[in-house]
Amino acid sequence: MEKEKVITVTVKLKKDFNTDYENKREELKQLVIAMEAEVVSEVSCSRDFIDKALYIGKGKAEEIRLLSETLGVDTIVFNNELSGSQMKNLEEIIDRKIVDRTNLILDIFATRAKTKEAVLQVQLAQMEYMLPRLVGLRKNLSKASAGIGTRGLGEQKLELDRRKISKEIDRVKNKLKKVEKTRETNRKSRVKNKTKLVSLVGYTNAGKSTIANELSNFYNDEKTQYFAKKDMLFMTLDTTIRKGLLPQGSEFLIADTVGFIEDISTNLIESFKSTLEEIKYSDCILHVIDSSSNNMSEQIDTTYKMLKELDVLDKPIINIYNKMDIKKDLIYKSDNIKGRNLYISSYKKEDIFKLLKEIESALKLDYEEMILEIPYDKQGVLAELRNKDISFEIEYDELMKVKMKVLKTEINHVEKYLREKYEL
Repeated sequence: MEKEKVITVTVKLKKDFNTDYENKREELKQLVIAMEAEVVSEVSCSRDFIDKALYIGKGKAEEIRLLSETLGVDTIVFNNELSGSQMKNLEEIIDRKIVDRTNLILDIFATRAKTKEAVLQVQLAQMEYMLPRLVGLRKNLSKASAGIGTRGLGEQKLELDRRKISKEIDRVKNKLKKVEKTRETNRKSRVKNKTKLVSLVGYTNAGKSTIANELSNFYNDEKTQYFAKKDMLFMTLDTTIRKGLLPQGSEFLIADTVGFIEDISTNLIESFKSTLEEIKYSDCILHVIDSSSNNMSEQIDTTYKMLKELDVLDKPIINIYNKMDIKKDLIYKSDNIKGRNLYISSYKKEDIFKLLKEIESALKLDYEEMILEIPYDKQGVLAELRNKDISFEIEYDELMKVKMKVLKTEINHVEKYLREKYEL
């Protein structure tokens, strides 16, 4: 199947001289590739200000029209967020489908969402994006039945009606509230069981899912891959929680969250806030950083900005500089970055073990080794220990010799057995 041909457009504002537009241009290209389309040309232009009608000005729009005709391109993707009238005006001049950065990201999310919650969140974000842009989107969707800018819209592309979309937004919000109640129930159950939660956060494509896989599978002979190891933006969208095991034997939970990205629209952040709020209930945050990225410092700042908005900077944070097998000459200093630093390659088993030890330390897990000698007529004691998720080994002699390693904070679980005067 022939790939959709795309021209990308990046506008450089002269007042934003500190902005790294080269990295922004490259990131847009990677977003297009994530939709399995082909970038055949990249257009950049410098401006003193944004043109209210066309964003780029009529002369540049005409230039893009000629280029698209020459290259046989059907889609123009802008590295900015466009208004509905700007999209409409650009399409009239260029006579091609116009897609902005936000719509492109929404497309990616629509193709990656799998769980009920993620699907609803994407639908909500898409409709809130569409509502103020109905004028520009009508022509866009009437011209193109497939390709970038059309994913996940379903029947909405056939009938763009403001009142119907507003009603649909309310309906989806109500559905999300029900899903959030289920999440809250699961969260309360986890808190009751006192299981520690570790959340992975970071810029998209930093390697969070790979690290989550390796942490979960470190002590597991039958390894399970939850996500394909693919070098592509937003490979993981749904927040997943799975179990892991720490070196001293305690189970913990690993939450892999959606990746962050620079210049993401407010409505998209709002739509996914309920998912991201899982981070608020974490006992430790793993901030995964792509140390091989030329845009590393901006990616770190983007992540910390989001963590600040979520009000979680008071939690233990481990900054994991991943992909050190690719880039070793790493120097980064920032007043924003907090917590401890760890430099690893997620493909090295010894580095994953170092990370597990670091997590254990950050969680302040302090253990007490104990031996109980329990009569055989007290088998119920063992069942109670199992119900409390206390792991132990048994040696059978005149009495059952039960060896266990217990968190000091959990010693109260076995105190009653000591009070019953089993010999210690």
